[in-house]
Amino acid sequence: MRNKRWRALAALTAAAALTLSACGGGSGDDGTNGDGASGATPAFNAALDGVYNPSDKKGGVIKMANSSDWDTLDPGETYYGFSWNFARLYGRSLLMFRAAPGDASNELVPDLAEDLGKPTDGGKTWTYTIRKGVKFQDGSEVKASDVKYAVLRSTDKETFPNGPAYFEQFLDLPEGYQGPYKTPDMNTDQAITTPDDYTIVFHLKQPFAGFDYLAQLTQTMPVPQAKDTGAEYRNVIQSTGPYMFDQLEPGKRFTMVRNPEWDQATDPNRKALPDGYDVSLNVNADDIDQRLQTGDLHVDVAGTGVQPAAMSQVLTDPEKKKNVDNPTIARLWYTSINPTVKPLDNIECRKAIMYGMDHKSYQTAYGGEFAGGEMATTIMPPQIPGYEKFDLYPAGESGDLDAAKAALEKCGQPDGFDISMGFRSDRPKEEATAEAFQQALKRVGINLTLKGYPTATYFSEQCGLPPFVVKNDLGLCTNGWGADWNDGFGFLSQIVDSRVIRETGGSSNTSVRIPEVDKMLDEAVVELDQAKREADWAAIDKRVMEEAVIYPGVDAKSVLLRGQGLTNVFVNNSYGMYDYMELGLE
Repeated sequence: MRNKRWRALAALTAAAALTLSACGGGSGDDGTNGDGASGATPAFNAALDGVYNPSDKKGGVIKMANSSDWDTLDPGETYYGFSWNFARLYGRSLLMFRAAPGDASNELVPDLAEDLGKPTDGGKTWTYTIRKGVKFQDGSEVKASDVKYAVLRSTDKETFPNGPAYFEQFLDLPEGYQGPYKTPDMNTDQAITTPDDYTIVFHLKQPFAGFDYLAQLTQTMPVPQAKDTGAEYRNVIQSTGPYMFDQLEPGKRFTMVRNPEWDQATDPNRKALPDGYDVSLNVNADDIDQRLQTGDLHVDVAGTGVQPAAMSQVLTDPEKKKNVDNPTIARLWYTSINPTVKPLDNIECRKAIMYGMDHKSYQTAYGGEFAGGEMATTIMPPQIPGYEKFDLYPAGESGDLDAAKAALEKCGQPDGFDISMGFRSDRPKEEATAEAFQQALKRVGINLTLKGYPTATYFSEQCGLPPFVVKNDLGLCTNGWGADWNDGFGFLSQIVDSRVIRETGGSSNTSVRIPEVDKMLDEAVVELDQAKREADWAAIDKRVMEEAVIYPGVDAKSVLLRGQGLTNVFVNNSYGMYDYMELGLE
């Protein structure tokens, strides 16, 4: 996840795409009660496989901060992992990942729905029953029609350009449908029906065994049509979760208070321990790290770990290290190499970058082997089924300058060339990565002009907007990806399928335009044999790497710092960060 986007029109079959083996049945019982409790004694990695400082105590306000603006609080468009994690505080999707430490957090459990989806017609039709008694913050009861409307509005990619496009991909929407704002009178019953107030039925173009994974997306959080204000709904969200928005200062801060209409009896997943949340935006990332250590802040909401400046402080001080967790996550930090920018339209010029980069400096920019992760040579991380280790551009840790110079000769640029590189300016690790590229490539005459952009607009207006990329000579852009779910399809489709690229912006795929890869994805997703399908993912990985359009940086690890006074702290593997829904205060 976001980074992440999907637009492709891939063929699917019931058994071919994703199996439901990772899904859990029954009710969404609280995973922090009993299993994996690790106690209240501070210790390194205490929150990885167990719950640190378990408690049912209520009260207090959890203080969070983010180094950038929020992409959007609208559940129909938000597409960052931390935002999906946080959104469960104010919204209820049909399903959710279990709130539990360890592998249990990869299991799907019911949330707004009473149970997992019931497939019929070979997996082409999926039915969910909505819980009775769930209310919006104004006291009106949530109906199946509110979920249908929420999903349909999210398909309007002019109004919501940055959100996931899975539902446009899979639902049997009528031709020409542009969402409820532009085509309000178009009948959409061929895609979604609501036979009664508590039943919603999704009709797909082709069978898809993994549809339950789509049902956990924030896009299924209900939206009352009467109170929808389009793009401005982000400022007037109607909560169905235990908290609702109170003060909202866009770009600066927002606060949340208890939602008086939330009923614990309808919600087996949430404890709702704090009285509220106070979230500051656009705060310096290094300041966030310092405030976590002094106790002035409880949570760094981005969830990607402390910055390099704080690494030595928390990893070398034995007392501070006791409050550190070091999870390995299914995320790749990488750099897109854009062939739409000259002279990178020549593959040999792209290969010069692959050989000329100092890989060790990339790892160092993210905090080194311990804090940043292992140096990667493939797109898929080892945690993804189908991963195959290979290295098409062997250059050691510091680069192969002779190979880089030979590639420059072949592409007609023997003295090198000038190009620009984009990075997220509010992320020190990405700035350090860009500087590492600048220093390394300068050795072979490739001169980089570094350009920083805010996270909130990075994919929608700069590095993810193809015309902007070409106009501003952005041959390189820092990037990162963690799958919506851990599967070859879930990991690769968003970043290597050319059909996710939108000329209007908003895609994480900024550089991969390989028709053969699109075809390989379509074939892999209909492969019935799991072993063959996983081999297909590895083949796709290798085919993309052959084109030198992605420089794999590091398979990520993060150094997470537990804020002082927090209870029920654990890493939720489905998000790769602390589970924000379960936190409380001493």
